[in-house]
Amino acid sequence: MIAAESYSLQDEIIAAATVLREGGVVAFPTETVYGLGAEISNSSAVRRVFEIKKRPADHPLIVHFADASRLNHWAREVPEQALRLAELLWPGPLTLILPRSRHVPANVTGGQDTVGLRVPDHPVALALLHELGPERAVAAPSANRFGRISPTTAAHVKAELGDAVDMILDGGPCRIGLESTIVGFEGKSPVILRPGTIPMEELAEILGETLVLPPPMARTVRVPGALASHYAPATPLELWRSELLWQRALELEADGWRVAVVTWSPKNWSQRGGAKNKNVVHFSMPAEPVSYGRQLYASLRQLDSERLDRLLVEIPPAGSAWAAIADRLRRASGTPSEELQSGAGIALQAR
Repeated sequence: MIAAESYSLQDEIIAAATVLREGGVVAFPTETVYGLGAEISNSSAVRRVFEIKKRPADHPLIVHFADASRLNHWAREVPEQALRLAELLWPGPLTLILPRSRHVPANVTGGQDTVGLRVPDHPVALALLHELGPERAVAAPSANRFGRISPTTAAHVKAELGDAVDMILDGGPCRIGLESTIVGFEGKSPVILRPGTIPMEELAEILGETLVLPPPMARTVRVPGALASHYAPATPLELWRSELLWQRALELEADGWRVAVVTWSPKNWSQRGGAKNKNVVHFSMPAEPVSYGRQLYASLRQLDSERLDRLLVEIPPAGSAWAAIADRLRRASGTPSEELQSGAGIALQAR
């Protein structure tokens, strides 16, 4: 078992495990985002997770457990490729979609015969799962309202869900800040069902073959975070190429709107006329994908609190290192993937 950082934190972990065993709902940290968990065999607790999030009953949860050696306990069949990924990447930000075993209730999987399985790489999450024991697991989505921004701190969970959660286990800010990579096995070929921070090149090297990201209409399995609109702030968000970003900002400002311009590229903001404008706020993000991903959700939450009329976000660079960020921003804006790939500016109606 991975030791907790302090005695007081260990007490909190033991208390959280007790809450889960007794049918409660606990928010807990992982390396990706905070999860909203119920003990997998407790149907009423699992139902509360859906109710707290306002999540559709057919939208599956991810099963978190403590040790990759228990994969065959939760999955009915484990292809050799899945076993190889688990051995090399767990604990870590990887979810495998596999046929569910009899130990996984159908209400956890949204009625599907497949289940998302993951061993998180966070000392508090692992300590909690070990405390529960090898026969138990935690079914959990992210600890936020359905379709909204995932939380990366305990404070985010408290602000959004409040007292609806029985306990919030604080493990500090999430190290990665973006949800896990989801890999499925449709037919005999592995496919990426949701991009994450594991490089596609690394997955391909482990498996000895190229993985594909199938178009939404071609997918036969429902997975978390795959809806056209997801990870969305309350403030409507638009994606624009850098050369059109400031023009759009000044157009909206001329109509009396308060807007934030979110950039990653090192453009001179003052020369574009924005610095003189009190209704146009510039928010600079890192030009490096790991740091950008870690800060993304916290930054969107901060901007949401500013009571702006619109968020204008610079389209991220092309390439696999930015794939997860592009995916989250596309869904946060409701932008079709083909339009994002074309680099066109996307102007949305207020939601």
